[in-house]
Amino acid sequence: MKRSKRIQGRQQGFSLLEMVVAISILGLALGSLYQAASGATRNVRTSERYAYGIELARSLLADNGMVAADGVDKAGETSGGYSWRVQTSPVDLERTGMGRTQLHNLEIGVAWFDGSKRREIVLNSVVEGYQRERR
Repeated sequence: MKRSKRIQGRQQGFSLLEMVVAISILGLALGSLYQAASGATRNVRTSERYAYGIELARSLLADNGMVAADGVDKAGETSGGYSWRVQTSPVDLERTGMGRTQLHNLEIGVAWFDGSKRREIVLNSVVEGYQRERR
């Protein structure tokens, strides 16, 4: 009888130290879950901005499928904070024997800030040049 009373007396609940350790472990687990969720959200935002930058660059490439013989040098900025540029330079075709065909190296750049980091996409292509009609 005395033995069972002693065992029951010891089994009354958790000690203060056990509760502090349990709450500390819970706090660490919740903190790491919060960091993982915020990191995933940040990655999604970065991916969306990158995809928009690529689509903007592809759109500029499609708009400049043919350029004037004197070339193009344009730049601008979108309302979303993306800056873009379109530049061409003539290709020297006399060495290749292609005659009077007008080709231009086309470079399109799209840049934006993702937080404090500057990101940039550059697309390069070769496009045909045309003579503008004189009026």
